[in-house]
Amino acid sequence: MSLPKPMMRGMLGKRLRFHLPIAFAVSLLSAVALKYTVTEPRKQAYAEFYKTYDAAKDFNAMKEAGVFESVQPSGE
Repeated sequence: MSLPKPMMRGMLGKRLRFHLPIAFAVSLLSAVALKYTVTEPRKQAYAEFYKTYDAAKDFNAMKEAGVFESVQPSGE
């Protein structure tokens, strides 16, 4: 009793017709999931931060702390 020969002709095309749509769907699903779980919350967090951000106030605080070497604190 011997094993039957495997069907090799057309095997690549048959496997691609099955796996290609699945791969496309999984990649599309993961791209959408990344957009709504990472990108949108990050954009919202940046928008919330910059609503109340005052660059001049932040600069003055860093200047007073001595962060910048080329800018002298106003107290000196």
